[in-house]
Amino acid sequence: MYYLLTFLISMVPVVELRGAIPIGYYLFDLPIWPVVLLSVVGNLLPVPFLILFGGLVLRWLAKFPRLGKPFRWILKLGEKKVAKMNKTLFWGLFLFVAIPLPGTGAWTGSLVAITLQRNLKQAFLPIALGVLTAGAIILGLFYFLPDLFVTMFGI
Repeated sequence: MYYLLTFLISMVPVVELRGAIPIGYYLFDLPIWPVVLLSVVGNLLPVPFLILFGGLVLRWLAKFPRLGKPFRWILKLGEKKVAKMNKTLFWGLFLFVAIPLPGTGAWTGSLVAITLQRNLKQAFLPIALGVLTAGAIILGLFYFLPDLFVTMFGI
């Protein structure tokens, strides 16, 4: 049951594997390696669907007069940035997803890929490598700063 919950938590936007790994390990008391594996797979699972269908949803929402304003802004911003980021997109997307800070991750990376008009083939590899790197960073924090997680979760 807790394995499934860890997997599902890693699929939630904002929380993603950055939250699923400490929750699975500290709160659910699961072994670290299965937690990391489930968190990485769970975090990557929504990415193809987000990239394939997210653009359609974004453009559909942009059509609404009032509700569509922020979505139109996102699309316009993406159009401006496409020409500037063609050469650096792979590494920029990778770093954006890899650094485990609030507001970064696979979901936001997928949104960036959509707004920069990247397809699944162009966006999945840097996002996947970023998720693996973020998982490695979180895992490294377990070994080098274990008290950080103990303080965060009050254990």
